[in-house]
Amino acid sequence: MRFSPQFLDDIRDRVPISDVVGRRVTWDRRKTQSSKGDFWACCPFHSEKSPSFHCEDRKGRYHCFGCGVSGDHFRFLVEAEGLSFPEAVERLAGEAGLQMPARDPEAEKRDGQRATILDALKLASGFFQGMLQEPEGAKARAYLRDRGIHPQTQKLFGIGYAPESRNRLKEFLAAKGVGKAEIEAAGLVVHGEGIAVSYDRFRDRIMFPIEDAQERVIAFGGRALSSDVSAKYLNSPETDVFVKGATLFNIARARRASKAAGTLVVVEGYVDVIALAQAGFENAVAPLGTALTDRQLELLWRNAPEPILCFDGDPAGLKAAHRAAEVALPALKPGRSLRFALLDGGQDPDDLVRERGADGFRAVLGSARPLADLLWMRETAGGAFDTPERRADLEHRLKGLTRQIGDESVRRHYLQDVDERLRAFFGSPGRDRSGKRGAGGRRPEGGGGREFRGRDEPRLGSASKRVVASDRLTRSRLLKPVAATTPALRETTIVVGFINHPVLFDEAFDYFADLDIQPGDLAKLRSAVLDVVSASAVNDREVLLKALADRGMRDMFEAFETQVRLRGDWSFLSGAAPEDARESLRQALHLHHRSRSLNRELRTAEEALGVQPSEQAFAHVVEVKRELQDPNGTEALIDGFGILSGRATKGY
Repeated sequence: MRFSPQFLDDIRDRVPISDVVGRRVTWDRRKTQSSKGDFWACCPFHSEKSPSFHCEDRKGRYHCFGCGVSGDHFRFLVEAEGLSFPEAVERLAGEAGLQMPARDPEAEKRDGQRATILDALKLASGFFQGMLQEPEGAKARAYLRDRGIHPQTQKLFGIGYAPESRNRLKEFLAAKGVGKAEIEAAGLVVHGEGIAVSYDRFRDRIMFPIEDAQERVIAFGGRALSSDVSAKYLNSPETDVFVKGATLFNIARARRASKAAGTLVVVEGYVDVIALAQAGFENAVAPLGTALTDRQLELLWRNAPEPILCFDGDPAGLKAAHRAAEVALPALKPGRSLRFALLDGGQDPDDLVRERGADGFRAVLGSARPLADLLWMRETAGGAFDTPERRADLEHRLKGLTRQIGDESVRRHYLQDVDERLRAFFGSPGRDRSGKRGAGGRRPEGGGGREFRGRDEPRLGSASKRVVASDRLTRSRLLKPVAATTPALRETTIVVGFINHPVLFDEAFDYFADLDIQPGDLAKLRSAVLDVVSASAVNDREVLLKALADRGMRDMFEAFETQVRLRGDWSFLSGAAPEDARESLRQALHLHHRSRSLNRELRTAEEALGVQPSEQAFAHVVEVKRELQDPNGTEALIDGFGILSGRATKGY
C-alpha cells in the first residue's frame, strides 16, 4: 500500500534511526558521540575491521564509507532484515505509537489474492517434498544421489518430485481447500482457451522451489527426468508474486552468507548453486534460465558491490558473460561493478567442486577478472590488427562500449584504461608489416589459440605441454621478479598525505587502516597515527603532530615528508588545498590497491602456469608482469586540479 510522506516523516521523527540500526550493530565507543546523535560502527553489510558505517539521528540517515550503502529507517530494515517496505513501515509505526492508515479496499483485495497464491505454492512445495520420499520418487532420489546432492542438502533447499500424473497436485490442493482460481493464478496448472480441463504443469520432474528475499516460495523450477520432453528445465510462468527477470534463485540464503564472504557468486543453474552450497559456498545465486537482467543486477548490487559471475566454460557461458557485461555498463557507478571467473571449456561449478573440491573452486574465484578485462579480451580475441584501419576499428569498438557507462567519473576512468591498454598493445617495438611482434610485443590475451611469439621464437607449448620460450624472452625482465622498495614510495606519500590533511580521516579512515605496509619505520608511524586518531577524532594537523611528538615520532615523520617534498609531490604536503590532497590520496590509494591486486593475480597466474603449462597461462603471467612494471599506470587528474593550491596543472 502507499503511505503519505507526512506519515513516514512522523515515524522518522519519533523513532531515532540509531535505535533501529543499533539492534544489528555494536557502536564504536571511541568514535561515537551519542549525546550529539552521531554514531559509528563496523558495517553490517560488508566485512571490515574498523568502523566506517556512520549513522546520524539528526538527518535520519546511515551511510557506509566503505561499501557505499546508505538509506533511512525503512531501507535499513528492508536490506538488513529482508522485510518488505510495508512490513518495515508497519513495524516502525508500532514502535512510534502511530496507527496505520486505513487501507485501500482495492489494495486489500490484491494483497489477499497474493496471500492465497503464496499459500497454494507453500502447499505445493510440501506436496513435492513428500512425493520425493514415496516409491514413485525413487528415480528422482537416484538422480540426486548420482549428482552427489546429500539428503540434508535436499531438505535445506526443499527439493521435491512432481509425479508423472496430470492431476495429482491439482487434486491434492483441492482437497486442502485451495480454489480453482488460486491454483491457476499460482501457475501450477496449464489452463486457458482450447484446454477443456486444466492439468498439472509439472510432471515427472525434480522440483526446485524458488523463494523470494523473505524465503517464501513464489515459483518452481522443474528438471525433467525423461529425455523425451521438449524442455529439460521448466519454470513457473510469471504471476502476481513471481517476476522471472527480477528474481534470483537462492537470494535469501546467499545474501546472508555474503556478509561473511564479502561478495555474491552468480552461476548458471539450480544444481550449481546447490552443489556450491554443499561445498561451503553458500553465497551463490543463479538467474532463472535466462541472461541476467538489469533488475537482477540491481538486486545483486544491493547485497555486494562487485559480485563474481562464474559461468560455464563453453561458448554459451562466454556469451552469457558478455551479455551480462553489456547490461551492466550503463549502470556502473563508483564502487559498483562485476568480476568474471570463466571455467575451463565444458566444465560447470558442479563438475569443478566434485573433481577438485572447495579449494579448486576457491582458486577460480581468486582469479576472477575485472569487467574491463573481459571487454578487452572479447574485442581482441582472435583478431588481427596489422593495419591502421583495423587498429582504429578496435579503438572505435572499445570506446563505443565505454561511452555506454552512465556515471561520468567511471566513464572517464574506463576511457583512460582503454587508452593505456591500446598504447601498451600497439606501442610495443618490433612489429613488422605482417602484424607479428618481436620480443617486446604481444598478442591480446584470450587470442583464440593464435600464436604468442616473435618472428624468430618457437611456439609456446608443445606435445609434452612444456612451455618453451626463446633465450631472448627467457632473459627478458618480464620473467624476472618485480622489485620492491621498502618502504614503497607510494605508501610513504599516502601516510604523509593523511598526516598533513587529517580531516580526510573522516572519509577514508578504513582505507588508511588497511594499507599493506612492510614492517619498518613507516609501519610504526602509521600505527602511531592509528592510535591517535582512534583515541580521539583528530582533524587538525598540529594537534596530530604534537601527539606524534609525544610518542617520539615527529622526526620520523619529518624525514618521510622530506622524501615526498624532494620528489615534488606537493599535493601530499600541508600547503595543498584539501580538495587537491583528497584527489591525490584517492588516486594513490587506487594505485596501491591496484598493485596489491596485480601481485595477487601474478601469484595465481604463476601457480597456474606451474600446474598446467600452456600458451595462455604463459601469456597471462607476461601480461600481469607488464602491467606491474608499466610506469604509466596512473590516473589523469581532474580538470582544474591544483588551481585551489595555486598550481594550475593537470598532473603532479
